[in-house]
Amino acid sequence: MNEALLISNVLLWLVVLVLAGIVVALARQLGVLYERIAPVGALALGSGPATGTQAPVVAATTLAGATLHIGAPSPSGRKTLVFFLSVTCPVCKSLLPVLRSVARAERAQVDVVLAGDGDPDAYRALVREHGVGDLPCVVSPVLGMTWQVPRVPYAVLLDAAGAIRSKGLVNNREHLESLLEADLLGVGTLQELFAREERVAEDAAR
Repeated sequence: MNEALLISNVLLWLVVLVLAGIVVALARQLGVLYERIAPVGALALGSGPATGTQAPVVAATTLAGATLHIGAPSPSGRKTLVFFLSVTCPVCKSLLPVLRSVARAERAQVDVVLAGDGDPDAYRALVREHGVGDLPCVVSPVLGMTWQVPRVPYAVLLDAAGAIRSKGLVNNREHLESLLEADLLGVGTLQELFAREERVAEDAAR
């Protein structure tokens, strides 16, 4: 009886050790999988002023009638997130609640500006419908052309001095937040960070 109990305990411990090994192996595989499918963040295209350079200054009038010199040093001393959108873009509209949330969460550090091109009345209706009327919105074809915005939704993060910190296409919340994250990490885009890490890993493996 005692011998059978001892054998069963040994077998149970062996099963536990095997299961523990499987869990460790799965955890390592999940880590590798996460690295492979990690979101690359907003896609920065090759057009327009490069990150790290001074943004061209464009004077634009908000829907409320105020003049903003976008790209100039910020009077508030905060960064500026310029979000380019269109009234006919469904993805742009879906991101407006996210922008409202970001504006509130980051109000001590970031000013959010909406920028579009077209009928000002259509933009008035848009910001009213989506509850972002408290965010300054400019309708200026010159701004998009000067900054060479390729398509919308697109966002550019400026520092307090008007230099471009990060930019790219933003199709979801993760893309938008990646611009702020890239700035904190001192890179223009998360793709740039991943590429840098890959080069470091390759150099270390040699």
